[in-house]
Amino acid sequence: MDRTATGPATAASPPLPGAPLADGTAAVPAPVLADLLDGMPRQRRTAAPAPGPAPVGARPAVRIPRLWRLLPTPAATPFTFGYTAVLAVTSAVAALADPGLVHTLYQDCSTDVAHLARSPGLVLLASALWIAGGVLSPYAVAFVLVLTALERRIGGARAACVFLAGHVLATLATEVPVGLAVLVGHLPATSLHRLDYGISFGVAASIGSLAGLLRPWLRWPLLTLTAGALLNDLIAFEDPMTNWGHLIALTIGVATWPLVRRWQGAPSRAAGLC
Repeated sequence: MDRTATGPATAASPPLPGAPLADGTAAVPAPVLADLLDGMPRQRRTAAPAPGPAPVGARPAVRIPRLWRLLPTPAATPFTFGYTAVLAVTSAVAALADPGLVHTLYQDCSTDVAHLARSPGLVLLASALWIAGGVLSPYAVAFVLVLTALERRIGGARAACVFLAGHVLATLATEVPVGLAVLVGHLPATSLHRLDYGISFGVAASIGSLAGLLRPWLRWPLLTLTAGALLNDLIAFEDPMTNWGHLIALTIGVATWPLVRRWQGAPSRAAGLC
């Protein structure tokens, strides 16, 4: 049987765009085919550009610690910032004015029983305008740090409510028993007149309140150290009424935990009155 070998068939040239095919249909234009191929997955691989050299003289970015958040600012913590400015002014007056004038101002702003009986609202507010011990006292530093942290979490108006609650309630809790003791004869009448002013009750209440918003690893050491320092002052028995007031104010702050935890969940509405 003869076998006839045929050579390879010549490849047909591709039809022109729009030209009819053998079956009578028109050929798809080349731009349409290119668009279809481009839309297929894994059809094209684009290499990522290699990183170029750093500009001459460019310095690497340095992360600055956000320590500024520990301090009050007019925009973020207006209550603490404004109150701090007022305390700075009154502290400057106390440091630079005549000692006799300063002593008279302290007496007029004192929340002793005699002044509370005459003008309770006025002296309760005026007594919180002074810092016992000046701006370098521990309570002055605690005021700035604690009030700033508390206001950032619950808002300015509510932080003011916590501070005033500790200041007012602890003052009344220590002065009212003195008045009753004088009334029944257990204390002399001179006990009605004493110097009682400062921000320490409000600061102690703010510390107790802020502790409820912190994580446990920070909450309990803060409360332990604060309560230990206040108990140590009480044991020293130098000013037992004031020392009892500090412990009462700290307890008032702890009692606000359920409230401040709800407030922390809605900081945007904290500008309203409590």
